[in-house]
Amino acid sequence: MPNNIKSRNNKQNWPDNYRTGATTAVDPRIRGFYEVGCPKPETPIRDVPLLALDFETTGLDASQHSIVSIGLVPFTLSGVQLGKAWHQIVRPKLPLHQESVTIHGITHAEIHNAPDLEEVLDPLFEYLTGRIPVVHYRNIERPFLNTALQWRLNEQLRFPVIDTMAIEAYLHPRRRPSRWQQLLGKQPTSIRLPDSRARYGLPHYAGHNALIDAIATAELLQAQVAHHFSPDTPIGDLWV
Repeated sequence: MPNNIKSRNNKQNWPDNYRTGATTAVDPRIRGFYEVGCPKPETPIRDVPLLALDFETTGLDASQHSIVSIGLVPFTLSGVQLGKAWHQIVRPKLPLHQESVTIHGITHAEIHNAPDLEEVLDPLFEYLTGRIPVVHYRNIERPFLNTALQWRLNEQLRFPVIDTMAIEAYLHPRRRPSRWQQLLGKQPTSIRLPDSRARYGLPHYAGHNALIDAIATAELLQAQVAHHFSPDTPIGDLWV
């Protein structure tokens, strides 16, 4: 696998990191997450339990914004487990801004009686434990979850993810046309979730709903593997 999908996290020995975490974590949910363990990098992706994960947030900066909804669905390459999908609105630590309401459609009224993220950590960890998260743009889910856990538990969670946006970036390294190509009318190749799905003939889903985006991400990874990789592709070649 070329290095385009790689990141500094690929230098991590995740199974060893999980073993270390199991001995150092204080919160029982975090300790239990690590104790279940992490697949070896050479494990074929077809044998790995996956979890499509999406957060809607009040903004893009984890240090200044908050999670307002969680959407997730377990899946494998052979199927998406819609019956186990989960969607939860949570009350952010920081107030909603109108621009974020416009994007994700979650209103002040909806979050008024919503639980704090800490109140739904038990079911969240039940889903996360034993699965590899799959996201579209890893700079949201991993940092926002870690910031939230740091605030509430004074701990963080270190784990690999498969990033379907990073895969699309690898598949389209020349997605930005040159100046000459722009003059000739060539448009950039978008790696946003709906545009990426369209390249595989997947149906259009309304965006900015955490659960719908999670389902869309699961289907996108299935299509990416079917078209460009193999069910035997080692998980370590795809996670970042």
